[in-house]
Amino acid sequence: MRSPPPLAARLRRLLLLSPSAHLTVARAMASTVAAQAAAGDFSGGVAATAEYEEVLGRLSSLITQKVRAHSGNRGNQWDLMAHYLKILELEEPIARMKVIHVAGTKGKGSTCTFTESILRSSGFHTGLFTSPHLMDVRERFRLDGVDISEEKFLKYFWWCWNKLKEKTDDDIPMPAYFRFLALLAFKIFSSEQVDVAVLEVGLGGKFDATNVVQAPIVCGISSLGYDHMEILGNTLGEIAGEKAGIFKKGVPAYTAPQPEEAMISLKQRASELGISLQVADPLEPYHLKGQHLGLHGEHQYINAGLAVALASTWLEKQGHKDSIPLNRTDPLPDNFIRGLSNASLQGRAQIVPDSQVNSGESKNSSLVFYLDGAHSPESMEICAKWFSNITNDDSKLTSSAEQSQNSKSQKILLFNCMSVRDPMRLLPHLLDVSTQNGVHFDVALFVPNQSQYNKLGSNTSAPAEPEEIDLSWQLSLQAVWEKLLQDKAGAGINRANSSQVFASLPLAIEWLRKNAQEYRSTSFEVLVTGSLHLVGDVLRLIKK
Repeated sequence: MRSPPPLAARLRRLLLLSPSAHLTVARAMASTVAAQAAAGDFSGGVAATAEYEEVLGRLSSLITQKVRAHSGNRGNQWDLMAHYLKILELEEPIARMKVIHVAGTKGKGSTCTFTESILRSSGFHTGLFTSPHLMDVRERFRLDGVDISEEKFLKYFWWCWNKLKEKTDDDIPMPAYFRFLALLAFKIFSSEQVDVAVLEVGLGGKFDATNVVQAPIVCGISSLGYDHMEILGNTLGEIAGEKAGIFKKGVPAYTAPQPEEAMISLKQRASELGISLQVADPLEPYHLKGQHLGLHGEHQYINAGLAVALASTWLEKQGHKDSIPLNRTDPLPDNFIRGLSNASLQGRAQIVPDSQVNSGESKNSSLVFYLDGAHSPESMEICAKWFSNITNDDSKLTSSAEQSQNSKSQKILLFNCMSVRDPMRLLPHLLDVSTQNGVHFDVALFVPNQSQYNKLGSNTSAPAEPEEIDLSWQLSLQAVWEKLLQDKAGAGINRANSSQVFASLPLAIEWLRKNAQEYRSTSFEVLVTGSLHLVGDVLRLIKK
């Protein structure tokens, strides 16, 4: 049985407060956190303008009270999109737009990011629409690789908002949140006259708001897996059928390698439309001439391979055959390598040292956040493998002299997921793969998302008093984790009381910082996963 280091035991003793004692501490700390949040300490940067905050409030009003699993989300009043396009006079602009459309379960955001970066590096004026945002809604709209400016965002927002408000009524209500954002993206990209618009599907494909595009230049399907089953179906075949809803007659389509059941469904839909569906092989390191992908993780070679196929097809269709790869065996052209190596996307295999702890007199003190918004069983495995490999590699790179002074390392999990997801489909994959790769979490922390209290505003903060916070879901996650550890006791993992539920994310961050400052010779490596929203909230807090 693996003996826990002394620090791990001390950390656990800190967690073993009685419920009443913990509530007292939580109340005192929550009051401090609330005051800091009110003062803007956790806002993530300069306070937004009053007008911008007003716009965020208007956007928030479009978020429906239905849970995402509601059956009405499956094509709910899809015909309304045609009315919205007519109101905003977007039919013709969308028809002229040179679109690359990407659906999938895992990696569609990364694929879109790689594709946009390749085409931008090839000299084109690009637009990129992705979701969700992590810290600011403007992240969803990139022009030439940069989030849209606040000035332009406000201009296009009010143009769309006012026209829709004027023409909508009880029969044609205001569009729901994501549909409005998709319409806004079309307005932005058409008005800015981008050469290419790369669109990431929000959910599914067939009934997604982005699927109003009738004639994209090329379509892509990233890796498929089990996610949003409450909406998309219970089998990979059903899920693939929904994703294939973006295929269009006469439009070439590519897919990443898929499980057989998913591939059969994709090919069937392509056959019905009379189009070719080609499998894009993953990239190999030699394709990059010694350069590294801008997005980390072995799985990104799959996404990069699909991006190369999509960008090549777009360039060929637009008459730029001279700038595309000649074949699949030689290294890529320089414009492709530049785009792939310079691509950036927050919250995907991202490493962020905590500047508050790591700056100062002590060079040994270390608190590093490893952020990955994995939220499906397959992506959990990929995330666990990435975290294990990167932290194991870091420890190997440490010299023997450094190891004697700074030999302690604490692996900590910071987790939350949406209540529509089954933690028994997520946490076992995370724990099993981590254990197989030699990583054992000393402590697991479960928190509510900050953004559940204010989904869009820049000053997201939890209610001040713990009794106002419903932690039942986080307690359920903790119970699942503890049961998994108990089941693994026979495998040498027996660490009772090695988890904690915090009333808010700032409390958890504060706890981590206090311990990192107290144990200055220890490296605290924190894996943040389970939700892109959680990842965004953590970034907002630590990138003050």
